[in-house]
Amino acid sequence: MSLILKNTTFINWETLAFSHAHLKVEEGHEGLITPYNDFGQMNISPEDELIDCEGKLVTKSFAVGHHHAYSALARGMPPPKKSPKNFLEILKYIWWNLDKALDKESIEASALATAIACAKAGATFVIDHHASPNFIEGSLDVIAGAFEKVGVSHLLCYEISDRDGQDKTEKALAETESFLQSRQGLVGLHASFTVSDNTLKKAVGLMRKYNSGIHIHVAEDEYDQQQCVKNHGKRVVERLHDFGVLESSKTILAHCLHINETEREVVKNSKACVVQNTESNLNNNVGFFNSRDLGKRIMLGTDGMHSDMIRSAQAAYFVGQSKDEIDFQVAYDRFVMVHNYLASNMFSGDGENNLVVLDYDAPTEINQNNFLGHFIFGFSSNNVQHVISDGRLIVKNRKVLHVDEKDVTAFARDQSKRLWKKL
Repeated sequence: MSLILKNTTFINWETLAFSHAHLKVEEGHEGLITPYNDFGQMNISPEDELIDCEGKLVTKSFAVGHHHAYSALARGMPPPKKSPKNFLEILKYIWWNLDKALDKESIEASALATAIACAKAGATFVIDHHASPNFIEGSLDVIAGAFEKVGVSHLLCYEISDRDGQDKTEKALAETESFLQSRQGLVGLHASFTVSDNTLKKAVGLMRKYNSGIHIHVAEDEYDQQQCVKNHGKRVVERLHDFGVLESSKTILAHCLHINETEREVVKNSKACVVQNTESNLNNNVGFFNSRDLGKRIMLGTDGMHSDMIRSAQAAYFVGQSKDEIDFQVAYDRFVMVHNYLASNMFSGDGENNLVVLDYDAPTEINQNNFLGHFIFGFSSNNVQHVISDGRLIVKNRKVLHVDEKDVTAFARDQSKRLWKKL
């Protein structure tokens, strides 16, 4: 069975070239897209599904470079008992309190809600960073299963940390190894200031054993640097480099706000990829991302704030006007860099048969030459009409197809009430 997209205006995500064609989309991780100029020449079987895309834009679907699905049930939750006054207190009083309260059911609800939000916003691939200290074993399989029900591909990791004691650390290392034995994934670490040398060494050992990469928060706040210098006599990027974290092209460094010129040079000359999370940085009041001397391996994430990558790209551009070296093209390059990261590291689930159909009826002409202006100032996730993942339709006319969204919403609300009572 194939999916037939008739009368498309197809936009090549790499060149932004526009073409008018009928597309035959094959299912599967390696499924092909075959364009036809003449609809009559297409070999269509009775099992094929046809969607008329007249007046619509079709391009590669989106991917999230850094997410926290476990935060999905935080929206509207009770305020912390003590109001946080700095970044460390935000972690202690809000996020570390929340992640300790998670169990199997609330993790599943969070993952289902996140996958639906991603799919409806046009994203068919998510790189996620998870933490649930009181439900570690099997947590990644729960998330993977929920994502796959919706039809969203993934690259998961568990956030290994020493903040909850040695027993939790060992369980997190074991969960990571168990997951990597059967699935693609990364080795997650929280941040330098909650990871001992011994744990960092073990994590890098897993990275090398399974030919994976490290996914870690780097210098999101000055506190990370202060503790690294105090406890290890060096700065964060230097420490990670010395342990071999940066030797893998699969390694992801989230944030990288408070790094100096020497660290920037180390990152630029490494194989690692940096992920920018503009709105989360604004929310936590930790500073502004600046790409100066970091190279071009920079992609965009949401950091659990939401699941809308168009919004993330636009935020990166608007905030970056006064804080970064960014223009329309650079914003778009970061938006699609996650595809290059996934392809160059041979992760599956983000092939060319992952597509989004946009119902974007602009009052002005859109073409290859002015596409980026529409991308920054016109596009929104509200334009997402159909979404195709691995050649399979997962969102049709803005409705998810493979799970009952009303049932998931009811399940998530029940779980959020349970979760909030524990806080």
